[in-house]
Amino acid sequence: MQLSIVIPFYNEEESLPELISWIQRVVDTHRFSYEIIMVDDGSNDNSWEVVKKLQTQNEHIKGISFQRNYGKSAALNEAFKAALGDYIITMDADLQDSPDEIPELYEMITTGRYDIVSGWKKKRFDNALTKNIPSKLYNYVTGKLSGIQLHDMNCGLKNLASIMFVGKYGKKPMHIFGFWGILVFMVGAGIWIYLAIAKFAFMQYKMTERPLFYVGIISIVIGTQLFLAGFLGELISRNSSDRNSYNIAEKIGLDE
Repeated sequence: MQLSIVIPFYNEEESLPELISWIQRVVDTHRFSYEIIMVDDGSNDNSWEVVKKLQTQNEHIKGISFQRNYGKSAALNEAFKAALGDYIITMDADLQDSPDEIPELYEMITTGRYDIVSGWKKKRFDNALTKNIPSKLYNYVTGKLSGIQLHDMNCGLKNLASIMFVGKYGKKPMHIFGFWGILVFMVGAGIWIYLAIAKFAFMQYKMTERPLFYVGIISIVIGTQLFLAGFLGELISRNSSDRNSYNIAEKIGLDE
């Protein structure tokens, strides 16, 4: 089998039929041998029922349903363990990743030019505060620390060889605490920048006597602590003996 197309999703009942139809048109046109592994990350809408209906119409579809929301990394981990294809293509279920890119992704990695191919969402339709800004910060910091310069490390559209998927784990501590830590820290930093401009540009004094000054200090301290809590949570989860153990409600098209 050439391709395992992995789609983690959460509450995407409206987009799933169109996405599967789109994928099917592309892979059939290019005559790929394939499977589609869909992982329901604890959706509370009718997404899983939609998947089961789609599976009766397309035998290439396989599904895994979590009992609760574990996060995208957990969903990918379970799908990677079940994948049978020589290459795995991942994509999000919200139709922001185009299945039309599948043939080029496959060609880029099978010709030996690249080991990993990652997509890039040039135009994002996510919430700027909760998604876009944290994503930009993540890309910048990760790029500086790792030396890997990608436009969008969080893009769901990727192509990798199956042998490369080992030891995935959830990242919920860093997602939760990291996001709020960065947000609170930025509030504190913004306050200090404002006070600095007020002092040096407008010659205002007694800044340390203003309540706003202490709000800024507290925000920076709390933000740093939240970020460190998320980081420590990541370290603990990585060393947990059951870090890759998830409660699965149901499987379709896969060995139980």
